[in-house]
Amino acid sequence: MIRIEIEKKLNTYQGKHLLKVFLEMKAGSLVKVSGPSGAGKTTFLKLIAGLMLPDAGRILVDNEVWVDTSSKINLSPQKRKCGFVFQDYALFPNMNVQQQLEYATKDQELIKGLLDFGRLEPFVKHKPVQLSGGQQQRLAILRALAIKPKLLLMDEPFSALDFKTKTTLIEELQILLDKNSISTIIVTHNPQELESLAGQNLVIGEEEIN
Repeated sequence: MIRIEIEKKLNTYQGKHLLKVFLEMKAGSLVKVSGPSGAGKTTFLKLIAGLMLPDAGRILVDNEVWVDTSSKINLSPQKRKCGFVFQDYALFPNMNVQQQLEYATKDQELIKGLLDFGRLEPFVKHKPVQLSGGQQQRLAILRALAIKPKLLLMDEPFSALDFKTKTTLIEELQILLDKNSISTIIVTHNPQELESLAGQNLVIGEEEIN
């Protein structure tokens, strides 16, 4: 079970807002997060990953406390072991496909399995600039999975892709999540694109503060 109950004050170009989220999800399940621009969807993922600290609240994952502001508990990002797929992929430009995965894990058997699943084996010597958008996205997802994450976080993972590539990747993602029972939270600006993925929906709204 994963339980997240956090608050964070945000300063945006629209003014001051309060990000306030309560979420409970079963281990191995999927949550699709949507909401208006500036509501704090990306901030929400960063708070879970430990890249930012909430002003108040608690994050509990499989009976392990990641954050508890009242007890001043704040696990480092390394100890949380979140796989993070960024909107712009965040691949290392000077590393080829093989090196990107080896940066995340030294387990060559795991790397081979990931390359096979992502159909990237023929491209192991290619750098990101030599890959298509779909191949870059597959690599970003595989690299996030290479650390065997307790929780997979994805920030607008399909926004830069054409409709055909997006549809194919979403189908592949469903197979991957079903096969490995990976707890996953996906942020999207377009909830309709994820309709085919089975999971619960979470809408983050804007709450103005003075």
